[in-house]
Amino acid sequence: MPSTPPGKPGTLALAPAPGADVERRRKLFDRCRTTPGAARRFVAETLTQWGRTERLDDVQLCVSELATNAILHGAASVGLVLVHITLADTQLRIEVHDSSDTPPHRRHVPATAETGRGLLLVSALADDWGTEERQGPGKCVWAAFQHSTVPAC
Repeated sequence: MPSTPPGKPGTLALAPAPGADVERRRKLFDRCRTTPGAARRFVAETLTQWGRTERLDDVQLCVSELATNAILHGAASVGLVLVHITLADTQLRIEVHDSSDTPPHRRHVPATAETGRGLLLVSALADDWGTEERQGPGKCVWAAFQHSTVPAC
């Protein structure tokens, strides 16, 4: 499914239905080179605890790319990065918050470039993605994934 252009709400960006069971976890990370790996581990541990590992590889790669973008382009030099996971109905949503108001954009990079493909990967792996403004400074970049209604055994 093609991704939603940043800043445009997508079909998977909708709020959960009233009365739906919703699981949430969040964690703050320092802005440093180990943040993407720590964010991947946090997501893997959370989804394993919830029994929702059917798309774990895709989710981990997306959170790694979004966290990398947050530390390279989004957060202030001494800022923090927030990773928020929400599981509701048949949707898993991963959010990465940083202190920059500048929205991300997919870059057109030459085939020989070693960087610059993070949002292209997120667009290819997630069922939907986009950005949202936050109250106060910063932004939220999110990726959403459809999953089954029955937890994995």
